[in-house]
This record gives sequence, C-alpha cells and structure tokens, in this order.
Amino acid sequence: MHKTFSYIFVLSMAALVAPMTEAASLSFEGASKKVITITPETSTGLNAIYVLNSAQGVKASYAATNSNVVWTRYSNLGGGYAEEIPCEKEGNTYSITLPAEDYGYIIEDGTDRFYCWVTNYANHQLQLNAIEFDDEQECDRARLRLSGNAEPITYYTINGVGKEVSRELSITYPSLEYDEATEEYIDTTLESTLNSISGTFGVTAPLCNTEFTLSGDRFLREWGQTEQVTSDYYTAIAVEARTSATQETREYENEQKVDSDGLGGSAPVEVHFHAAVTDAAIFREWQMSTDSEFEVVVDRWQQLDFDYTFRDNGTLYVRFVCDNADATCEYIGDSYEVFVGESVLLCPNAFSPGSSEGVNDEWRVSYKSIIKFECHIFNRWGQEMISFTDPGMGWDGKYKGKLVPAGTYYYVIQAEGSDGKKYKLSGDINIIKMKESGTTTSSD
Repeated sequence: MHKTFSYIFVLSMAALVAPMTEAASLSFEGASKKVITITPETSTGLNAIYVLNSAQGVKASYAATNSNVVWTRYSNLGGGYAEEIPCEKEGNTYSITLPAEDYGYIIEDGTDRFYCWVTNYANHQLQLNAIEFDDEQECDRARLRLSGNAEPITYYTINGVGKEVSRELSITYPSLEYDEATEEYIDTTLESTLNSISGTFGVTAPLCNTEFTLSGDRFLREWGQTEQVTSDYYTAIAVEARTSATQETREYENEQKVDSDGLGGSAPVEVHFHAAVTDAAIFREWQMSTDSEFEVVVDRWQQLDFDYTFRDNGTLYVRFVCDNADATCEYIGDSYEVFVGESVLLCPNAFSPGSSEGVNDEWRVSYKSIIKFECHIFNRWGQEMISFTDPGMGWDGKYKGKLVPAGTYYYVIQAEGSDGKKYKLSGDINIIKMKESGTTTSSD
C-alpha cells in the first residue's frame, strides 16, 4: 500500500533553474490515442506539454539516470508549490497513474529537473454544435457565435503563469479578392486559424454572401476525429472597391508638355475612370469636385466606367464612393487630381520642306491646352493650300501631293484655349529651299 503525502514540497530557486537535457521525456502506457507532444516557449520553463485523448487508466513513466528520483506536481500556483506524489519503481523507471485533472509535473533526477504539463483532453472536449450570427455586425469583421465548446486549453508555467495551448481551429468561407490583371473581383476562399473560442468571435468580413465552416481542432485532426459545423447563409454587408484612372496620351511633338506627375497637362485631357466593386456595394457613384475635400460636388456618375474630357484650365478632383443597401458600410476611394494648364499658341514663320527629312520640314504651331482650333494656309493669290482643325497637325509644304514653290505663304488661325482665351492669328510662312552647297534660293 502506497503512502499518500499531504505536505507541500517547496522547491529551491536552484532547483527551478536546473532543467533536464532535451533527450529526457515521459512515456505513456494505456493511452487510447497517440499522445501529442508540444514544445513550449523556453520562457515557460517547461520541457514539454503532453496532451492525452483521455487520462483514464494511463500510466506516465520516466526513465531515470540516477538512483534518487522524486515526482512532484503543481497546479495553477506554479512549481514553487509543487506537491510530492508517490511513484512506482521498476528498475530505473519511475511511474505514476495519471489523475483526471490537468497538472504540471517536476521530476527530480539527482541534480537534474524535468518540467512538463499534462493535459487531459477529455476535460476540454471540442463540441461544435452550430454557428450563429451576432446581432451586432461590423463592416470589417463578421461577428459569429459558437454553440458548443471550444474554450481555451490552459497550462501553467513553473512560475504559475497561465498560457494557452492553441486548438488551431480552422474557419473557412468563400469571399472575393481583387485581381490586378483583370481589374475585377474574383472568387477566393478565406481561412483563419483560431486558438480557441469563448462566446462571440470575429473574422475578416466576407465580401460576398457566404457560409462559414468551422472545423477542428488540431488534436482531433491528429486523432482522426475532426468535428465540423457550417453556418446558415450570411448576407454580406462589407463593401470594397478598387479604382483606376487612365489618361489617353498624345505624342505630338509640337504640343508643349506640363510638368506634372499626376493626371492632366495640356487640354483636352481625356481620362478613362474604372471601378470594380464587391457584391454588397449597391449604391455606386463617381463624384467630381473643385475642392479636395469634396464639400461641393459639381458632377456625378452612377456607372462604374466612364470617360471624361477635361477642357477648362484649373484643377478638378474625382473620387469613387459606394455603400451597402442600408448605408451602414461605406467605401470612399482616394481622389484623383486632374490639372489642366493655361493655353499657349505660337506660330513659326519659316520651314524648309523637302530639304532634310525630319529637320524643319513641316510647319506646325507650338501649343498647349488648345481646345478649339482652325487653321487655313493660302498662297499669295489667296488660293487655299490646306486647312486643318487639329493643332497637332501641320503642313508638309505640299499642294495636291506636290511640293509648292519656295516663297511666302499666309496662315489664318482661330482658336480657343482651356482658360477661355481666344486666339485670332495671321501671318506669313516663308518656305526656304536649301541647296546642297548650303545657300538658299527662293522663287514664286
């Protein structure tokens, strides 16, 4: 018959800082399932945490390296209040029959110490009965409530500090993610790992109507006994959007550029706006304002994609906003700043068509932010050589496909700038013919 010790065995500080070598461990006899071993953080002072499917009828054994071995155990008070417990000795093996409760154990093997915590999973059995939706939902978090048991599994360090053994519960659910290649939202699956669940819990809000599936835990998975539960259908309230603004570029050499890293420049500025939204975004609107705070909205568009031509000198701001059906969740995008510069229109008075290809062989105006343009070019007898309405175009010195003679010609221009400035310009154009010797001649 074993004698039961009822006194408290208080360890010295020296004993608490003399851990066993890593090779030391416990073995278990009578366990119905594999005993799961977890290596805790060094700061806990523990060598190992053991999780048993059930402690009923299980014997824990330690193989000693010395002849004097003492088993002690502790609860939430820590190793400083460890209580000596009787053990059975067979050869160099010292064993105890595990109780139903979770305990920490300290095994003295001469001057060495082995510290561990033994968890009886039967005391923390996972039960997944149902997933319900909390009455209070958040835009960025879906609030859920578990019917069942997935509460924390706590162990205590040798200093009596409570810590949690993660159950590694897995919750998965369909959602949406933005695809940069297609500039649209596509289907995806989100997965989160939860240490435990006590009452309500939150996960990243899905961007589409969905169902949540909770499964676990890590211990049942390893024992081949995974539990799983799926929620009712969840109606998404979170909204998200991604936007882009693409400016159409013009490669006219005679158009003066505006020094700007953003959108805009020389008018007319043509920009394509695109928005991609998630399922719950019912109200959708592009807004335009003359101020960056959008205190006054001067124009609105409900479509996701639209083109706009900026013609007036100054700065305008464009942004995209969207809301869910009851306006409880809102998305406000970053604003796009579009600057249109003041107008400029200058006319050259000479060029040399047909002399040196690519060098002064075409007459073109130099311009910026010209939104209306009409140009007519005549010879000295008033015969029109050419007319055009695009300031980026020019005259190659030809009439009906043939180069005109050198001499003086005349232009008449009417134009309007983005700043409202009106242009009425006229003047002469001198066509210069270059000889190979570098001298010039002219003729009518």
